[in-house]
Amino acid sequence: MTDVVIIDAVRTPIGRRNGSLSTVHPADLLAMTLKGLLDRNEINPVEVEQVVGGCVSQVGEQSFNITRTAWLTAGLPITTAATTVDTQCGSSQQATNMATALIASGVVDVAIACGVESMSRIPIGANSSKKLGLGVPIPKSYFAQVEFTSQFEGAERIADKWGITRADCDEFALRSQELAAGAWNEDRFGTQVISVDAPAKDDEDNPTSDSVTVTRDEGMRETTLEKLATLKPVARENGVHTAGSSSQISDGSAAVLMMSAEKAEELGLTPRARVIDTCLVGVDPVLMLTGPIDATERLLARNNRSITDVDLFEINEAFASVVLAWSRETGADLSRTNPNGGAIALGHPLGATGAFLLTKAVHELQRTDTTTALISMCCGGGLGTGTLIERLN
Repeated sequence: MTDVVIIDAVRTPIGRRNGSLSTVHPADLLAMTLKGLLDRNEINPVEVEQVVGGCVSQVGEQSFNITRTAWLTAGLPITTAATTVDTQCGSSQQATNMATALIASGVVDVAIACGVESMSRIPIGANSSKKLGLGVPIPKSYFAQVEFTSQFEGAERIADKWGITRADCDEFALRSQELAAGAWNEDRFGTQVISVDAPAKDDEDNPTSDSVTVTRDEGMRETTLEKLATLKPVARENGVHTAGSSSQISDGSAAVLMMSAEKAEELGLTPRARVIDTCLVGVDPVLMLTGPIDATERLLARNNRSITDVDLFEINEAFASVVLAWSRETGADLSRTNPNGGAIALGHPLGATGAFLLTKAVHELQRTDTTTALISMCCGGGLGTGTLIERLN
């Protein structure tokens, strides 16, 4: 099998709901990211044979294969093919895994994996809304096979199963906020963020002809345990999760430039990392969000490694209980997990988050001069994405 390497990975700042990036069409947002990735690596875009992108709510502005639309919107070659995938929250991580497979199998030499979601413009669930008059995604016959639960309820059941309390979730939420703020204060994200010029808003929140340059994540909030304790549960009356310990509705995009090791040498490019292995696992669709546990165990077992062999974990903070249960079940060290904050503080732009986590991991390995990172996400419907990488330079 061909070694698959990561040349570079970038992301936009993550915009808060109805924040600075809400005035940008999602295809434009992804286009800026793709163009920025190629420009800063001085690679002829003709070399890119396929682009695989993730997006969850594929309706309206995010329909019609948004990955292809964004590539053409960026003025990039028409000969490059593009595909948009939906693996729910793990969409752009699965896009990365699919790009890895394309390169490893010899189908292409160069690919870009990416993702985008503008949740301000296309709300979560918009593509399955009853208001469309197109029916509902879950047929009645499904209920005879599987109990249907929401992600909110799944997160609460995970908390029940692993004995995770409201205090545990609040403490984890505060940790995420403090780590994210510290990362920005220390300029840890400086090597990975592509700034975005977005239409400004007037006093009535309407876009204007002026523009604003967005350079910083917008989801971070100053808080305390005392403030977090005052928030109401979001799923159950006595539930453990609140808006403060759940991922944020966000806008953003990320992209990863990948190729075979041989092609990188031919082009004179220095890889940042190598993809060791990838996986996509199916898990209990009722608990729904335990995928990172199974994905972690599969990647470690298949590559003859233990949890202590991994220097860095990026596990999506869909809900606090997801990461806490994963840590308790796998024995992973939380001090090595999401060291620069996660989705609770930085945001979770659904289809972009997988590539966002990969981007964070690649740059954090270089910053800390460490070797191995494992990235995983839970996904709606009971799936888990997983990627294991090692730093090369």
